[in-house]
Amino acid sequence: MNHNYDVIIIGAGSVGAPLAWQLAEAGLKTLVIERSASVGQGSNKEAIGGIRATHSDVAKIRICLKSIEIFSTWKETYGDDIGWLQGGYAFVAYRQREEKILKDLLSVQKQYGLDIDWYDRQAFLDIIPSLNPQGLIGGTFSPGDGSASPMLSALAFERRAQRLGAEFHYREAVTGIVRRNGTVSGVTTDKGTYAAPLVINAAGAWAKEVAALAGVDVPVQPDSHEAGITEPVASFLRPMVVDIRPVEATAGLAGSANYYFYQHHTGQIIFCITPNPPIYGTDQRETSVFLPQVSRRMIDIMPRLRNLKVRRTWRGLYPMTPDGAPIVGEVQGLKGYLNAVGMCGQGYMLGPGLAVYLRKLITGALDDDARQVLDKLSLYRQFASAEKLK
Repeated sequence: MNHNYDVIIIGAGSVGAPLAWQLAEAGLKTLVIERSASVGQGSNKEAIGGIRATHSDVAKIRICLKSIEIFSTWKETYGDDIGWLQGGYAFVAYRQREEKILKDLLSVQKQYGLDIDWYDRQAFLDIIPSLNPQGLIGGTFSPGDGSASPMLSALAFERRAQRLGAEFHYREAVTGIVRRNGTVSGVTTDKGTYAAPLVINAAGAWAKEVAALAGVDVPVQPDSHEAGITEPVASFLRPMVVDIRPVEATAGLAGSANYYFYQHHTGQIIFCITPNPPIYGTDQRETSVFLPQVSRRMIDIMPRLRNLKVRRTWRGLYPMTPDGAPIVGEVQGLKGYLNAVGMCGQGYMLGPGLAVYLRKLITGALDDDARQVLDKLSLYRQFASAEKLK
């Protein structure tokens, strides 16, 4: 077996799988090493499938616009049905605080190519008739956003990468990153040693541990979020609905930062909530807190959901950074190592677009747009600002 490669990617998830496709397409001999049994079995499997370019961060807007281009044309280009549905994203405002946040962001979002507008109450109800009209001020709507199947997408990226020559090694854990005199030359695993002049950390929730193998410290800390899915019903809702109102904890009900839900193309409602304070760690056991917490908020904003039966819930990990943006790029003093970590629960929507930008970096084809985007994601930024639309 030839153990020499041009690039080794650690992690076959939301970032690693599409990156393998992009690098194999560029002609690089690519190896992906994944400790799970198959592609997309980490945080990718727990994603609810939302794909949006509606962010407050310029780098994420640019990356996700590229991702949407890939997701929306995948079936036409490659033939795989990945469940793409272009239903848009709707951010609601029931208070002046959220109205101001959403309106203030419009200039930046439009400047960087996002198709989005503010809609007053009645126009917003025309888009989403099932919303509770009481107290509704309006909201923003971006029709280009959408959703797809995380597992079907991961399989499609893997298949395409394999057809182009990429190798995927499953049930194999990286135990060391080989380096000497400030240069990386490969990795060791529990099954062997592999040589490559470039190693990319795309390990998701375990990125900090993988980075430590290279002597690198990245401020990535996983926290857990719960999600759920209902029984299927007739189609009545196209956009992903997002409510960014924070809710303080009360007796018997935990606090939350925001929540979001949409109707899957199968008719099921899929939903998730951001706990506040965050629940740090890697515990993925479901809780008894989640359903009472999220159902109260969802029924308040859309009363017709009250009689839906929930089929199951699950809990996934968000690899968080201090400012809510990924950490991507080279490390000073260590040649041949790249970070592609800290996706903050948005790896599924960021992954394909980020893979395109990383391909440009790795192949020496950086243009001004790619350079500006990647500069904003550097490990050496100040981490001073925070994402406003988490």
